[in-house]
Amino acid sequence: MKYGSGNFFSLPNEIFFLGLNAGELAVYSFLRRCENRKTHQCWPSVKTIGQAVRMSENTVRKYIHQLEERGLIASEPTTVTTKSSGRRNGNLLFTLSPIGEVIDEYYGQQMAVLEQTAARQRVQRKAEKSGVEFVPPDKEQSV
Repeated sequence: MKYGSGNFFSLPNEIFFLGLNAGELAVYSFLRRCENRKTHQCWPSVKTIGQAVRMSENTVRKYIHQLEERGLIASEPTTVTTKSSGRRNGNLLFTLSPIGEVIDEYYGQQMAVLEQTAARQRVQRKAEKSGVEFVPPDKEQSV
């Protein structure tokens, strides 16, 4: 079978560092496949995405929401003007974030968690050296 030169799309390697689940990865991959490489936007319907990745529309919506929370995509509603000048809801317009920015944000969050953990451990060691019982802020102190 002979394949044309347009039968592929790129998926950044960094996407695998973000800990996406299979559903998030499938929906994100389909959006990458559909996106305009210059504007980084696409507007497939939720139904079309679901058919392509073999998920229900509700499940696709769930993964879209999760991808938005992770900062990988942004979506906004669109409207369509009919021939009779009526307005109807259109498909969502998806904008895919540059992966470098998403990775930087992800690592920034990971670093903040590590710094907080290290600070807590320093305080705990200092308290133990002073003979004081250390109680983390998320635990209740015993009376």
